[in-house]
Amino acid sequence: MKIKDDFHQLIDSIEDEQLLKSYYQLIQKINHDQNGHLWNSLTEDQKKELLTAYEESFDSSNLLSHEQVKLQHDKWLKP
Repeated sequence: MKIKDDFHQLIDSIEDEQLLKSYYQLIQKINHDQNGHLWNSLTEDQKKELLTAYEESFDSSNLLSHEQVKLQHDKWLKP
């Protein structure tokens, strides 16, 4: 695959070990998340609630503005 070859070349060109470690950790996390670890850790009720919230988010009448959220959570936002 060309993308794999390009990716390997990119990795080989990076000399900063800390940067490489950061990329490695990021790719590991993405790969792990893609395998459904987080989803599988949820209970059935949590999954249903999450799917319901996702579906409801497509209806703009269910959405709150940033200002509304800030007002609702003001007591936690103040230092």
